[in-house]
Amino acid sequence: MGKRERDATSGGANGDTPGAGGTGAGATPVGGGPRIGRRTLLIGGAAVVVGGGAVAIMAGQDEATRLWYRVPGVEKPREPGELDHAGAEWVAASSANWRRADRPDDYPVDRVIIHVVQGSYRTALKVFKDPAHQAATHYVVRKDGHVAQMIRELDVAYQAGNRSYNERGVGIEHEGFVDRPEDFTDEMYASSARLTAGICQRYAIPVDRKHIIGHVEVPGTDHTDPGPHWDWDRYMKLVRAVRV
Repeated sequence: MGKRERDATSGGANGDTPGAGGTGAGATPVGGGPRIGRRTLLIGGAAVVVGGGAVAIMAGQDEATRLWYRVPGVEKPREPGELDHAGAEWVAASSANWRRADRPDDYPVDRVIIHVVQGSYRTALKVFKDPAHQAATHYVVRKDGHVAQMIRELDVAYQAGNRSYNERGVGIEHEGFVDRPEDFTDEMYASSARLTAGICQRYAIPVDRKHIIGHVEVPGTDHTDPGPHWDWDRYMKLVRAVRV
């Protein structure tokens, strides 16, 4: 996330609404039966009738988000601790640091956002589990290449300081500091590239610098990560090699 005086794991302006619908470790299913398209139900401020029951959708998007997930059969099935990236370790972020969603049905996923912690792997996990922090990424990559998944890709992480980019992006945090090139190890580059290639495969994201970006490139952000020592040419070559 990249400001030396305020580490990338700092909370604050996340460009989103904290606490709107997260439920913690893996997010448990809300009910069986056929799924119903979100946009079929969320129509203005009208009442929604599902299976004989009515849910009043009022008070704007965030209230609608909270009510939406009480309706049975409207989202993909979930299992606690389920992983999107094989080989990752599940470490749940606080539900205050992300928003429950049903991507890519709710929002198309069309970018990967690269962050640097401005601290250690352990620091990133600690703050992302802190409900007061109000920010987190989907993944954290350690220097030795180990990956923790903290938020399902289905859900919106408060990561970028821009609501649209949060809704459409998957965030990857990397251990280290932007001014220490030695922090970006061979193992980290290789592991992160495999992770990004898998994300691009799942959502048909083009492997280019328009769709794989640094936090610094998000409009409105005040962060500088991944910084001048992140080797974009090397990284993109690694992602392409895995993606093919």
